[in-house]
Amino acid sequence: MRMYDLIEKKKHGEELSTEEIRETITSYTAGDIPDYQMSAMTMAVYFRGMSDREIFDLTETMATSGDTVDLSAFGDRSVDKHSTGGVGDKTTLIVTPIVAACGGAVAKMSGRGLGHTGGTVDKLESFPGFRTSLEPAEFIAQVERCGLAVIGQSADLAPADKKLYALRDVTATVDSIPLIASSIMSKKLAAGTHSIVLDVKCGSGAFMRGIDNAVTLAETMVRIGKAHGRNTAAVISNMDRPLGHAIGNASEVCEAMEVLRGAGPDDLREICLTLAAKMVALSCGLTDEQAKETVAETLKSGKALAKFREWIGEQGGDVAYVDDPSLFGEAAYTADVLAPVDGYILACNAEQIGTAAMVLGAGRQTKDSVIDPRAGIYLLKKPADEVKKGDVIARLYTEKADTLPHAEALTLGAVTFTDQPVEEQPLVYRVIS
Repeated sequence: MRMYDLIEKKKHGEELSTEEIRETITSYTAGDIPDYQMSAMTMAVYFRGMSDREIFDLTETMATSGDTVDLSAFGDRSVDKHSTGGVGDKTTLIVTPIVAACGGAVAKMSGRGLGHTGGTVDKLESFPGFRTSLEPAEFIAQVERCGLAVIGQSADLAPADKKLYALRDVTATVDSIPLIASSIMSKKLAAGTHSIVLDVKCGSGAFMRGIDNAVTLAETMVRIGKAHGRNTAAVISNMDRPLGHAIGNASEVCEAMEVLRGAGPDDLREICLTLAAKMVALSCGLTDEQAKETVAETLKSGKALAKFREWIGEQGGDVAYVDDPSLFGEAAYTADVLAPVDGYILACNAEQIGTAAMVLGAGRQTKDSVIDPRAGIYLLKKPADEVKKGDVIARLYTEKADTLPHAEALTLGAVTFTDQPVEEQPLVYRVIS
């Protein structure tokens, strides 16, 4: 097999065989195929696409390129959630304890953030003492005890995807649906869960800007999961505005705990109940309606909050912060962003808001950046809200006063005003099973 011939074949839109895909990925991971040839192949895929069979083969090859997690001890109860990413997305902190309290087994690997705000692991590290790295046996044992463990992603999980993604990131081939779908699902398959629920975001703060592409990506990933014997479903959700009010790390943890206490923003609670219900339906053998009733009752009864507290304690976090969120403290410097006119908020560019939070210290500009858990933004006004000139639309928090002017300009520039009332946009566009 010559790589040149395979590039030529895909360039003309022909299908690569199962063996050709396996050999290509295996050889590239081993360093036997140079970056320049793999770059040509990914660009050919970008323009010519892949058949479902090719995507399934690519996903499986990457999934089995390194370590895999054995969750067979949990049978059909093992379940995972993946979000394609968004601003203010703290759903894992809420959804996983709800599902665990309902009887699901959530053994989850989550990532750190690069750009925008922090990832789930960064948020959890706001709790003093919280351990985001557990030995495999310790990881499984914790899930057996309390139904839930969330740790950082293993470097040895799907290493082929890690290498290929790094190449795509610098060769303008990230936004290819076959390559995105296989990248996400290879890690989900390697992580070993029986059921997978995908939260596919679309809008200004998401990777997929338009709903049509988001649906195509979701449908592709659901087909991959089912082809590999996993119960898989996807929720298409709105990321044309940040989720909830808090954008940061400690502040998002506090907002997540508000929801677990039965309060919190309506949009955040709605998407979490939708995701949790689908996860419980798949992992506990309930109908969608039964699952909705079960998760609503679990949240209302306080069982989900109790499970959250148990989970934080199990992984070494200081549960005093669960009981008293004021212990997280406040940033040294704050600034208010004021509405410049009377009217209504038409739109709020979520990506730009996320960038402002990153400037304040809530996200990473490079992989070596240190996150400030207290930095972030609290949105007091969101799309469809009425405002008066001088109203506070956002409050900024940081430990670095010199970041405030830039972040304030970014935040104000992200908001579009109108003098006409604005209709509320749906939060969930579609559920794909």
